[in-house]
Amino acid sequence: MSKYAVGVDLGGTKILAGLINIETGEVLATSKKRTKKDLGTENMIARMTDTIHKIIDKANIDKKNITSIGIGAAGQVNRKEGILISAPNLDCVNLEFKKAFEKEFKLPLVLGNDVEVATIGEMHFGAGRGYTNFVCVFVGTGVGSGIVHNGEIYNGATGTAGEIGHIIVQPNGRLCGCGNNGCLEAYASRTAISKRLAACVKKGMPSILAEYYQQDPLFSPRSKHIKLAIDEGDELTTNCLIEAADYLSQGLASVVNFYNPEKIILGGGLVEAVDFFFELVVKKLRTKCLPVPSNSIEVSQTELGDYSGIVGAAIMADIRK
Repeated sequence: MSKYAVGVDLGGTKILAGLINIETGEVLATSKKRTKKDLGTENMIARMTDTIHKIIDKANIDKKNITSIGIGAAGQVNRKEGILISAPNLDCVNLEFKKAFEKEFKLPLVLGNDVEVATIGEMHFGAGRGYTNFVCVFVGTGVGSGIVHNGEIYNGATGTAGEIGHIIVQPNGRLCGCGNNGCLEAYASRTAISKRLAACVKKGMPSILAEYYQQDPLFSPRSKHIKLAIDEGDELTTNCLIEAADYLSQGLASVVNFYNPEKIILGGGLVEAVDFFFELVVKKLRTKCLPVPSNSIEVSQTELGDYSGIVGAAIMADIRK
């Protein structure tokens, strides 16, 4: 009899939940809701609860075969207690997921960082299969990474390893959401690219995205808008992506030179939507690494795409036994 689990990916802009066959990685049903920074703790819990109920109701299986709930959350987590300690991109602190969801669903809950969890998904059912030392890097609202060492997730001494987005790439540079200046995330995330585009358009630089800002001064381009602009040959968007790729490749080269992994797996909406950006990052990365690791490092996109997080979250309880 197959076993199933609920996987939830809590990111800076969305809640994506799925019911997963944990033996095969098959996604049986999904449900998605938007998140925003000022949602608040109670509303966030309520929105996630509703999303989970929806996917359980959608799936045509015996609910007795659902073994657990796994959550990958964008922020610092207490894995043992199931608490999201802080999430700068969600403006949330001390969200007690384990307490709330085990009471609601009568199922054990496990919690991990969102990129750590997506890395687990790729390790077991995606682009990380067959590799024992690799790094997954996801470019989205922020920039985060998961580290696999000797076939296991490496969390570090305090459980916070993998915060590649907070490598300093520009001393005294742009302010980052973490409070520091010059972090990679402030230059290479989709959020950073969107802010850069907005600032340039407001200064009068020509772009096909200008009409969006005329309709909505608070418009923030998403990956689909950036892809559209690139496909149309928009010079401003192209230049902004070239700048972001330069910074991202700089951060990745530091990781390759320091850790010497077998493979780098890149994911996130922007990487998956815009081939030009992925290809440029890989090209620049190889010129910035030391010669020996540059010649051996493999770089690919994720295989599970948007589902990396929910698949990884769903199998967490099983692999932590």
